[in-house]
Amino acid sequence: MKGIGGRLLAGAVVLGLSASGAWAKTFYWISHGSPADPVWTYFLQGAEQWAADTGNTVNTSFHNGDVASHQEAVRAAISASADGIVTTSPDPGSLVEVAGEAVEAGIPIINFNTPDPTAPFDAYVGGDNVVFGRNWAQYLVDKGLVKEGDFVWMPVEVPGATYGVQEEEGIKSVFEPLGITYEVTDATLDQAEIITRMSDYLTANRDRISAIIGLGDLVTGSIKRVFDQVGVAAGDIPVVGWGNSLDTTQEVLEGYVNAAQWQDPQATSYVALSLANMEAGGIPAGFDVITGALYEKDQAQLYDDILSGN
Repeated sequence: MKGIGGRLLAGAVVLGLSASGAWAKTFYWISHGSPADPVWTYFLQGAEQWAADTGNTVNTSFHNGDVASHQEAVRAAISASADGIVTTSPDPGSLVEVAGEAVEAGIPIINFNTPDPTAPFDAYVGGDNVVFGRNWAQYLVDKGLVKEGDFVWMPVEVPGATYGVQEEEGIKSVFEPLGITYEVTDATLDQAEIITRMSDYLTANRDRISAIIGLGDLVTGSIKRVFDQVGVAAGDIPVVGWGNSLDTTQEVLEGYVNAAQWQDPQATSYVALSLANMEAGGIPAGFDVITGALYEKDQAQLYDDILSGN
């Protein structure tokens, strides 16, 4: 695990005090994602900013979709008597037992980024993936970009992962009654391999693809490179999906992607840690915080500026 943040050392009297004057605490931030995924850079920045602002310590780790490793990280935090844990959910149901262990130990455990209502988390901070999927599908229908009998291609980095499963659930609720079919394909977490696999699929299936829904930031952020490689012009195939990277904000501005989903990654980490800290101080959360917005070309520059640090 990589430690961020730290204790303020301003003399013996205040040794161990946080920026707010309270005793510094130690929290664990645990992600199923990959540090190679651009969006997780922004989630991590939110945790780093929170640690810097509060003077508390945040131990962070990435687990690349490895459920066993993720579970072990939560148990390690419990064994270390963490003041709080914030964690994503790598697969539906995968953290039910370990989240229960945290609750039993009296350690606040906040779920972020990928919800799992079956686990006994204290609160959730992030988007509603089912709603996001439904909104993408409805956008394509409402804009007249797909109709009955059409086929939609949905590439995803990690088949079976919580986010893709939930997004597909929302998409299916719109497409199935309208007779619109789709296929989810594996694109992996390696950027070069993603482009190769997507290019191969698009080449082989170009004639039957009416639209594309990118079920992850890496795949949606690869659309321009894939289209350019295969010879598909911007706008020839409607695309919606995730939009938490500079690659995708530029794709929206240039017309390769019609609409993209902003997830508020930095704010998600920041708020999740804030809730964990609040609970560690004796104030129960008792509520979820839902983030996210679907943006088109006229709003893309705002998110491009945020991701650029402007």
